[in-house]
Amino acid sequence: MNLRRVRAVARKEFLHIRRDPRSLGMAIAIPMLMLMLFGYALTLDVDNVPIAVWDQSGSPDSRELVSRFDGSRYFAVRLRATGYAGIERAIESGTVLAAVVVPRDFSSLLAGSRAAPVQFLIDGSDSNTASIALGYAEGVARAYSRDVAARAAGIGGERSMPEPIEVRSRVWFNADRESKNYIIPGLIAVIMMVIAAMLTSLTVAKEWEQGTMEQLISTPVTSRELLLGKLVPYFALGMLDVVLAVGMGEFLFHVPLRGSLFLLFGMAAVFLAGGLSLGMLISIVTRSQLVASQLAIVLTFLPAFLLSGFVYAIGNMPVVIQGFTYAIPARYLVVILMGIYLKGVGITVLWMDAAMLAAFGAAVVALADRKFRKKLM
Repeated sequence: MNLRRVRAVARKEFLHIRRDPRSLGMAIAIPMLMLMLFGYALTLDVDNVPIAVWDQSGSPDSRELVSRFDGSRYFAVRLRATGYAGIERAIESGTVLAAVVVPRDFSSLLAGSRAAPVQFLIDGSDSNTASIALGYAEGVARAYSRDVAARAAGIGGERSMPEPIEVRSRVWFNADRESKNYIIPGLIAVIMMVIAAMLTSLTVAKEWEQGTMEQLISTPVTSRELLLGKLVPYFALGMLDVVLAVGMGEFLFHVPLRGSLFLLFGMAAVFLAGGLSLGMLISIVTRSQLVASQLAIVLTFLPAFLLSGFVYAIGNMPVVIQGFTYAIPARYLVVILMGIYLKGVGITVLWMDAAMLAAFGAAVVALADRKFRKKLM
């Protein structure tokens, strides 16, 4: 391999990139826009759930229970209902997501040391939000129930018996349970996959459509030198996107980076090599810029977003789909970025995912080299 010829091809590609400011701007602006959009819009936190309250009892006990819901960071009382009809209209219109119905005999049941049922109605259209809100409601009710039992034991002159099991929970790696700390590293993996393939998916196809590929074939440049020369500029541009994404995560979203920055960029470089080669392979096979761009989206964004474990847990997928996720490189990068960002672990823990990422990159590079060579012969 002649490095001088590789440098000449790389210089040619750099000039093409510089002379096309719109494509260059999109290559830089799209990752930033996607990170801004998804980073702010995509959240798994459920706070200030709007609820309606129908307090049929109106007693001090029922008002205290309602105040527990209203004082919680997870709920906000938006409607004081007077019947089921009002609750139904509010849930149908989306004014509230849930409703708390306190029975008329609530206070008397508590005074008689009997169970006082409280109804919690919730809109299950969004099953994920409904499940989380239901868990929050059960937590508020349990805390109130314990306080009522403790007061009753004190009034009766009895010693309150401790609960047989005391759970002392502690959250590791994301103590505040902020979804952005999980979303931003996963978004970086998805964005890198899309941008890497999109950057190179048009390069060879454009040469064929413009009729300049025949000129390149007639030069002494070998297929491997031509492939590497075309990859170098886009690799540099991809690493610039990684720098911007990591910088936005640090200074804009304040996501903690506990691991090695050197390891992060090293794994990003390995991933970019495979992603860029995948885009190059698509361009070689299709020879059409339109088909190449469409195929790049189908083969990168959708699998990376849906099957990488970023949005949907892989363990909850059907067995056949779980097997298919092993062919998705973003799956391994998501694990690596989560480990580096949130856990601060190193290569001794992440070596398997790093090895799979390197294997993918080597396989795609070899396949692109083979297919490109066939086109030049």
